[in-house]
Parts: sequence; C-alpha cells; structure tokens
Amino acid sequence: MPARKNRKRDEDLSGAALLKEVCRRIRVARSFWKAHRNKPCRRERERALALYQRLTPAEREKVPQVLRVWLRYRSEKYFGGHRTPPGSRT
Repeated sequence: MPARKNRKRDEDLSGAALLKEVCRRIRVARSFWKAHRNKPCRRERERALALYQRLTPAEREKVPQVLRVWLRYRSEKYFGGHRTPPGSRT
C-alpha cells in the first residue's frame, strides 16, 4: 500500500495541529513501550520530544499531564543518555 501523499510534514505543523501530533506520538511511543518494542519506542519518543520542544509554555500545559510525565521522567529513566545506546553490544 503506498504512503499517504497529503500528510503534512512535522516542520509544517503549528498551533493545535502541532499539539495534537505531539500527543499522538507520545501515545504511540507508550504503546510501543508497553509492548516491549524498544527500538520503535525510542524513535517515536525522540520525535515526540523534538516536537514537544517546539511548543510554547502555554501549549505545553495543554498536553495531558500523564503524557508529559511519561515523556519527561518515565521514558528518561529507560531511554536517557545514561543508558547504553542500542547496537553497542560487543
């Protein structure tokens, strides 16, 4: 099945669309995390975090607290910089 062509790029998002995409990506990352799929979880978390950084402080308050906590604290525990990066096993 071909990819959707009318989908906006992440760079084009702003306002409510950006907020909605951030929440969606955090939820996707959480579902991957619950399914023990670390590689796609890490990828979606990084994308969500990059979009989250683009939000204004007022917009960040609109992200549900459960999602914010998971993105900043819970996922940092498992995917933070102090952890061994994937693929580095000798």
